[in-house]
Amino acid sequence: MDDIYAINLAKSEFREAYNTGDVDRLLAVYADRFTDMSVGVPSFYGGEARQVLRSRLSRLFAEYRAKLSVSIIDIQVLGATAYDYGWHEMSLTPRVGGKAIITRQRYFELWKKDTEGRWRIALYIDNMDLPPAMPNQQFVMPQTVPQEVQWT
Repeated sequence: MDDIYAINLAKSEFREAYNTGDVDRLLAVYADRFTDMSVGVPSFYGGEARQVLRSRLSRLFAEYRAKLSVSIIDIQVLGATAYDYGWHEMSLTPRVGGKAIITRQRYFELWKKDTEGRWRIALYIDNMDLPPAMPNQQFVMPQTVPQEVQWT
């Protein structure tokens, strides 16, 4: 099977796992040990990443019905490693009723082939998408914005 096709197929599994609320199906797309740098939460690595993601997804799917749309900008294969990036648009409808929460995030995924030759996400990074802007517009320097981070 062509590698780009295989990664597209894995991204379809990723999307459908969200859309059916299936935690195990979603985790199957990730490597056994991966790095999770999701927006708004601490980074997790290796086995901890899987444990934390399982907990977060279980809570999410218990509270909301998810509808994920994926827009892949590009997939680049570099031997047994590949990356893709694009947008994830998610609609979360509360199971108890109410208005849906809609988010759009930019994402980057680093893929690696496992021992059986299947593509799995080894690194996941996302952040909130922003509206388009003109290149000559003045932008804030993120490093100059104070953060309320307390390290314990």
